[in-house]
Amino acid sequence: MSADILRFPSRPSRLALRLEWFGSDRSVLLMIWALYFALRVAVLMIDVAPTSDAEWYYLRAVSLAAGKGYLDNAGAPTAFWPPGWPIALSLVFAQFGASPVVLGLFNLASAMLTGLLTLAMGRRLFRNEAAARMGLLLLAVYPNAIGYVPLALTEVFYTMLLLAGCWTVMTRTSRWQLVAAGLIFGFATLVKAQTMVVIPLLFAIEWLSRKDVWRSFPRLFGEGLMVLGLAMLTVMPWTIRNHEQLGHWVLISTNGGYTLLTGNHDTATGDYTPDAPVVKDLMARPGLDEVERDAQAKRLGLDWIEHNPGKFLALAPKKLMRLWLPDGEAEWAYQGGAPGYARFETAYRAVRYANQAYYALLMLAFAAAFVVMLVKRHRNGQRWIGWWLLPYGIALYPTLICLVFSGQSRFHYPVMPFVCMSAGWLAMTLWNSLAERGRPRPTLH
Repeated sequence: MSADILRFPSRPSRLALRLEWFGSDRSVLLMIWALYFALRVAVLMIDVAPTSDAEWYYLRAVSLAAGKGYLDNAGAPTAFWPPGWPIALSLVFAQFGASPVVLGLFNLASAMLTGLLTLAMGRRLFRNEAAARMGLLLLAVYPNAIGYVPLALTEVFYTMLLLAGCWTVMTRTSRWQLVAAGLIFGFATLVKAQTMVVIPLLFAIEWLSRKDVWRSFPRLFGEGLMVLGLAMLTVMPWTIRNHEQLGHWVLISTNGGYTLLTGNHDTATGDYTPDAPVVKDLMARPGLDEVERDAQAKRLGLDWIEHNPGKFLALAPKKLMRLWLPDGEAEWAYQGGAPGYARFETAYRAVRYANQAYYALLMLAFAAAFVVMLVKRHRNGQRWIGWWLLPYGIALYPTLICLVFSGQSRFHYPVMPFVCMSAGWLAMTLWNSLAERGRPRPTLH
């Protein structure tokens, strides 16, 4: 005699109910957005003047807004540092006036768009609303991301452009969106010159994730070339301007050689070292314009690498550590430009230490998410390549760049929304696993 086993649906566990609430209730998303917005508005209340790199960008934007052109501190035309951020900021200054308040509000708008794109891409990459919301929440409370909002540095604006370019390629349904992607990536290249390497990365992931790999190759290859070509065309007017005003062909900026040398010399530590004797000596040489100085810096850096391959390779781990281990570098801007820093130094340092701990957890989750995703896709019989790899590809490109130049923690800033997406997916996967494990399964014999 045999008996059938009848399984009745059991009541969801408390964890399962909370997960459903987090992933579906509109009020949860509104609360995350409110927190995201409030923390970034709050940091705008801090008075912080532009210093160092931020001061350079701010003054170039003021000059452009006044119609004086892109000039150095001596009033001569320059191509030092990529011009995209000062150009964008100058357009805002021309409309609303040049002030730290206008700067902060422009960065706030960029940060809000970054949040919107983080949520949208989280949904696209992982097909999971709860994971996308968690990714947004993790970014919302990330102190270093918040700390950059009042600063005249490139990071907030550039991160928004990077996300927008990726999103446009991923979701395209027409050639016009490819045109838009080319323009976005072109302007992003004017902000950070290495951006164009992201374009082949995007199309490579899409190509390799398709079942009809070789049949789809001609179309995707053509679309990738189209985006890349449009990006280069977007940069070309600036290149022509450099030739007309400087008398030399300068693609984007004249700090590439300088940056190469600061990371590769006898006293290099893996970090950006502009105070090294070899760099100071070059900068003090009379009779050199900036193009010639940059060319000499590039030659010195390449010669050092050629004659010191062992030392160059030995610097690689140090550069990687300088890029990925520390975080919270936004504090330096407040230390140098906030009048109230001395009075609240203990509070600033406490936030810095808390940020470092939070960052470490994010990066551990980022690494763990890669392994967990591979295991899940293998178990489910899915191809291992998919859009979920994009955050890791985005993390790879500054990693490879730092191995040649130098490691600076601010270079990983644009990667962090992608890190939060993956960490958010892992958190929701673990939450769902715990919720399923706790569900009773009553049976009737």
